[in-house]
Amino acid sequence: MRTLMSDEIKRFTKEDDGKPVVMLNLLRFQPDGGRERYSKYIALSGPLVARYGGEVVYVGDGLPAIAAEDGQAWDAVALVRYPSRKAFTDMIEDPDYIQKAGPVRESSLIEAVLQPLRTVIV
Repeated sequence: MRTLMSDEIKRFTKEDDGKPVVMLNLLRFQPDGGRERYSKYIALSGPLVARYGGEVVYVGDGLPAIAAEDGQAWDAVALVRYPSRKAFTDMIEDPDYIQKAGPVRESSLIEAVLQPLRTVIV
């Protein structure tokens, strides 16, 4: 699974406009207990998200796709709102995230998409 690249994080942070950002997580779990490990990740990362002013908006299981190309169906989706891009990057650079939560996330997933979103219509 592809991990966050430092150049991508630098660009993401550099373009920070100070406005809230919602991170869309598209998740495909490892077949050997990945879903269960991801539940552990949620428990470990929840306090970190809150520490940096974030909020878990939604976590749900994916149902069979109605209109998608092969390989575009996902096991689960999560939406997490942060007060700014910096808040998100500060969280993923926190030693507790790096040492505890991050490795659990990595071990639980075959594939993931982390797509930042900004509000267009309120």
